[in-house]
Formats: sequence, C-alpha cells, structure tokens
Amino acid sequence: MEIFECGSRPSTRGPAEYFTGSVRLDPAFEAPSPARLRGATVTFEPGARTAWHTHPLGQTLIVTAGRGLAQSWGGELREIRAGDVVWFPPGEKHWHGAAPDTGMTHIAIQEALDGKAVDWLEHVTDEQYGGV
Repeated sequence: MEIFECGSRPSTRGPAEYFTGSVRLDPAFEAPSPARLRGATVTFEPGARTAWHTHPLGQTLIVTAGRGLAQSWGGELREIRAGDVVWFPPGEKHWHGAAPDTGMTHIAIQEALDGKAVDWLEHVTDEQYGGV
C-alpha cells in the first residue's frame, strides 16, 4: 500500500498550449505499470476550457462543483453540473470547461496506452465556446 498525503503533489497551472483561461491542475493519482489509470482534479475559472483533444482509451469526468460545458466534435454543446458523470469514448474529439459565468471542477480519469493518455489538438475558438 502507498498513501500520497494531501499536499504532497503541488498544484500547477494548466499550460496555455492546452487550455484557454485560468485552469488549476491537482494531480490525484498515476498508477504504476502495468496499471494504466491516471487521474487529476481540474478547476476551471469562469470561461476557462480545454483545447480539443482525444484519449486513446477514453475519459471519464466526475463533476464535483459548479457548472460547465462539454462538447464532442460535431455534437451538441451540453451543460454539465456538479454530480454529473461524463464519458468520452476512445478517440472521440471533445473539449470541456467552465460556463461563461460560473467556475467548474471535475475529476478527470483516463488510462494511458503505451504511456500516452491524451492527444492535444487545436484550441476551442470563442465562436465554438460561445455557442451556448
């Protein structure tokens, strides 16, 4: 058994290469090989969001606070709220983030395939985000 004490892994800012707006990443876990599971708590300030991206083995979001938005490529822009659980299948191009006027926090869980858990793509434009 291994216990990672609260505060033993520092928070980081979401890099501008992959996020728009103010985003805080708090690492939760990264299981050692041969396990592939990884997770983090992600906090988005109002208007902040990810870039478009995919996950080779899919992703689950557990929304823990606030109100946000999520969209799959070519799909409807959807509102997500605390208590919602969102599943993105493997390879599905998508983005997620806070609502324009409300912050949002979620736990993001994904598995790595050959050491890679995410493929980052282009930024979500203001027009795409503003489709609410």
